[in-house]
Amino acid sequence: MKRVDLNMKEKSIYEVIKKLVDTNGNKNRAAIRLGVTTRYINKLIIKYKTEGKAGFIHKNSGRKPKATIDDNTRSLIIKLYKEKYYDYNWYHFTEKLNYDEGIKITYTPLRHILTSAGYISPLCNKSTRKAKKKELESKKKLNEVDKNLIIDDHILDSESSHPRKPRAKYFGEVIQMDASGICWFNNIYSTLHLAVDDATGTVVGAFFDYQETLWGYYNVLKQILEKYGIPASFLTDNRTVFTYKSNPNPTDENDTYTQFAYACKTLGISIKTSSIPQKKGRIERFNQTFQNRLPQELRTANIKTLEQANEFLTSYLPKFNERFALQRKNITSVFENQPSNETINLTLSIITSRIFDHGSSIKFRNKYYQATNATGTQVICFRNGTPGLVIQTFDKRLFVTVEEKIYLLKELPERKKSSLEFDEIKEKKPKQTYIPPMTHPWKKASFDAFVAKQKHRLEYDQSSAYIK
Repeated sequence: MKRVDLNMKEKSIYEVIKKLVDTNGNKNRAAIRLGVTTRYINKLIIKYKTEGKAGFIHKNSGRKPKATIDDNTRSLIIKLYKEKYYDYNWYHFTEKLNYDEGIKITYTPLRHILTSAGYISPLCNKSTRKAKKKELESKKKLNEVDKNLIIDDHILDSESSHPRKPRAKYFGEVIQMDASGICWFNNIYSTLHLAVDDATGTVVGAFFDYQETLWGYYNVLKQILEKYGIPASFLTDNRTVFTYKSNPNPTDENDTYTQFAYACKTLGISIKTSSIPQKKGRIERFNQTFQNRLPQELRTANIKTLEQANEFLTSYLPKFNERFALQRKNITSVFENQPSNETINLTLSIITSRIFDHGSSIKFRNKYYQATNATGTQVICFRNGTPGLVIQTFDKRLFVTVEEKIYLLKELPERKKSSLEFDEIKEKKPKQTYIPPMTHPWKKASFDAFVAKQKHRLEYDQSSAYIK
């Protein structure tokens, strides 16, 4: 006789119905005990009399659910995570499986698969990480797979919780800016300059540089101006790139502006700074999200240089905004009209003070320059000690302003390119024009047509003379 195994719930129902039938007990009392109706008790009595104990087993017992992931797919997922996506967080890994690998799966079954294989999430709690580490040390099996499971504790220690703040009302009202420096790609330390709209969470600009620099923030601002327009305000930290106060009580006429602050003042953008990270929690949280996702994307895309990384951002940001940003359909934009490219190049400039020397030249970045007219054909001379402001535009053009007049700067080479006395000057030979003969293959067809026409005219003239 085949053995019938019931679970705890099925066994309790079976025992109640068995006792009810054997003792001819009260059906209402049994219904109250099982929490069902009397009608259902009658059905269970019939099932007991016809099928016996086996009738209380659930009909789906032993069957695999329709959504069960087969063993081959499980093995493929574990292999992909072990060999290719080992440093991805599990939500990010789920997206890569759905869009890049063609494996349709949600987060919950993926978590069960990886957990059963012995992995822990890179973003798990510190207690989970320590428990896993203690378990591995007790087994004394720290193989290559296990080493990937343990991440240094300082990654979790560096995380800080940011209190929730209400978003801005309008798109472009507040743009939060910050930079985060890690080894983003190819074990090269670099800094990602980031700008996020506070109202929608849209990343409006991003740029890689080796350090947190003015050039990096200028490129981010240029992306904002070209794609969206002029925002209302920036919220940043207290970096000297944004604010510098040497005078404790500056006036409007005697204020110390940084290069970035002066460009923002020209465009009509206000800058608010704060040394408290929680004040600009939106950009701090986005920095963490980019650090958890972008290095893995750059590694998968085989990015090696800074130029490749910046080019990769142009295609990555739209996908990122589609995934994380809010829809802007019902949010009003307060961005002003986009300025022209010439205005952007002149506004995002670097201004440096210089003094003309005895040779009517100024030195800028280890090179000598002379002031010329607008066409660059005539050198403009100034006395020794004349002050001027060198303006380097965003597209690397150089100008100098002296007494509110702007001149073009022309680089002065260290040495002449050639010597009239010692370099051999080759005389230019007159250019000979080659005229192909009429028998040339390219002219043969036209020449034959010309000969046939002349022959026809000659025959016509002779026939006319004969008639006369």
